[in-house]
Amino acid sequence: MLKVNNLAGGYANVEIIKNVTFHVEKGKILGILGPNGSGKSTLLKMISGVIRPTSGQVIIDEKPIESYEVKQLAKKMAVLPQLHASTFSNAVYDAVSLGRYPHQSGFFSTWSKEDEEIVHRAMDSTGVTRYKDQYLEFLSGGEQQRVFIAQALAQNAELLLLDEPTNHLDIAHQKQILDMIRLQVEQNELTVVSIFHDINLASLYCDELLLLENGEVRAFGLPHEVVLQEQIADVYQARVATYPHPELPKPQITMLPTKEMERAVAKVCVEDFHITKDYIEYRAKAPLKVVSSAVHNAGIGWYETFLNRSIAQDYEIERVEEETIEFLMARGFSPTNSVVMMTAVETNCVEIQKFSTNELEIIIMVTAGIGNGVDVTKTYLREDKPHIGTINTWVFINGRLTDEAFIQAMITATEAKTKALADQQVIDALTGTIATSTATDSLLIAATQQGKEMPYAGPITEVGKLIGRGVFEVTIQAIKKYKALREAL
Repeated sequence: MLKVNNLAGGYANVEIIKNVTFHVEKGKILGILGPNGSGKSTLLKMISGVIRPTSGQVIIDEKPIESYEVKQLAKKMAVLPQLHASTFSNAVYDAVSLGRYPHQSGFFSTWSKEDEEIVHRAMDSTGVTRYKDQYLEFLSGGEQQRVFIAQALAQNAELLLLDEPTNHLDIAHQKQILDMIRLQVEQNELTVVSIFHDINLASLYCDELLLLENGEVRAFGLPHEVVLQEQIADVYQARVATYPHPELPKPQITMLPTKEMERAVAKVCVEDFHITKDYIEYRAKAPLKVVSSAVHNAGIGWYETFLNRSIAQDYEIERVEEETIEFLMARGFSPTNSVVMMTAVETNCVEIQKFSTNELEIIIMVTAGIGNGVDVTKTYLREDKPHIGTINTWVFINGRLTDEAFIQAMITATEAKTKALADQQVIDALTGTIATSTATDSLLIAATQQGKEMPYAGPITEVGKLIGRGVFEVTIQAIKKYKALREAL
């Protein structure tokens, strides 16, 4: 649909764009990225024909842009620039209707029912219908932006050029506009070229990205080929980290401060654990980075409060999310700052120990209800539903882990727990084989993220050795406590 070949040019004798080449297929969205002053708006003006390049070509539907007459080009291409200046006042309906001008033979003398329907559809899709009789100058910046997007859509062109279409919009309207544009692309094969300042939005909604640096193409390709941590950091001269979007295979970035912000020392100590009849509690002095399979706030995050609840065998598991929030709020815990696990084991069966070397210290907590032990290699033979029992394991590390080390720490801890079950001859009652876990185990790895970074946590690393030994020994002691209590009943 759009081909840009070896484009160069700028203003007066200053070359802004240098040898830019890219192609956009029909029915695709291309996002243009780059820091301020990289040439994004200048490039868009060259594509639209506002600025004539000193060299290179812009080809639309296999025809050079200069071969189109003005109205022909307006039927092919609609442009939404970054700034809009109105020399006279317009009502919203009239402003959107101007988008139909290229389709009129005179000055709106051939206005048709189709024109009317297209204008109303454009206003509806951008959420400005309720303002149709209001004048633009009485609207907010975000509302005006939506009106001009509606005008561009009313033009009904095959190619849409946008310069920061979500500028001035709150997140709800950003989503509404970009969802609407994406729908137009997928249903009507609209082709879109848009400038974005927000890298995350560009990655999320665009099929391909073009990254400009000083007027030149630094990268062009799929989002995961362009939004690379080192590349974005280098082009924007900013510390960033990349991470996957939680629902789509699109990379996202987060900004990092140039200098790490001061945080309270968050060293974890055994004596700071609090044990009641209902739960085991640890409150950190500062948020800890956590990876867990907890009942409440599972996954990755930063949390200060950790609870291991002892619950009855007949606990109503179907209400677990609602009941957990009620439980936390009734006791003054923040639901958004707390990680919660559950076990049918009494809290006096808990085992908490410290393990250390000269430079590293970890704290491990385990409650080990082994009444529903299962052999993972034989679970395909089972038809019973999971029930409360559970070995819950917490590993607190007074140190800094990479994301890779967090995952390796979970593997190391799981292997050590399995070895402890074998050592204690915990049996799967159904198969008669050694159990590898219970049906509802939970594991938590938490790190203070202070001090020296540990890139790995496998079994032969310093931290991995402590986790392996510690989880094995603490799990054995927790199992022994559980067995002793059951024998005493």
